[in-house]
Amino acid sequence: MDNDVSAGATTTIVGRLALGITLLAFGLGHADVIDGVTAADAVSIAQYVGGIALFVAGLMAFRDRDTANGTAFAALGALWFTWAVSDAGSANAAGLFLTIFALVALSVTLAGGDQLGQGAYGLFFVALVLMAIAAFADNDGLTKVGGWFAVAAGAVAWYAATAAMAHWPTVLPRRAAGRGVTATG
Repeated sequence: MDNDVSAGATTTIVGRLALGITLLAFGLGHADVIDGVTAADAVSIAQYVGGIALFVAGLMAFRDRDTANGTAFAALGALWFTWAVSDAGSANAAGLFLTIFALVALSVTLAGGDQLGQGAYGLFFVALVLMAIAAFADNDGLTKVGGWFAVAAGAVAWYAATAAMAHWPTVLPRRAAGRGVTATG
């Protein structure tokens, strides 16, 4: 590992990898892309990687005084674990859980941070809102769309972790104000 990567950055990388893996499995299961693979197949990943590993990454981030990632990872880890071990019982109970989960994703999106983190959490928020509506309305098509948003969120989280390790770009370049605009007259 490079000497210029701090412990906090390492914790963020581990947390984002755990989140990315979990979101990809969860999203692909709900999107019904792979024949015979359903959301139920993501339960083990959600419990151990999304639940336990992400929660521990959150605790480590708190230890490093990184409250934003600590809060995001610990809260999402607890929710993933709960999703994995619970049986919602009814569609409305599942919809309520997804709505609460979405509110947490919205909070961590609005909390700020880097562009990739906000992008992953924002896409996850949209996925959860769509899936909650789908659960309340018993709409499989909307569940699949939500699954695709979860896949996109997982890909962004995975890229964010990989980019940090490989020293790839992690921010979008910004144009300087007024650049590229020519004055006439």
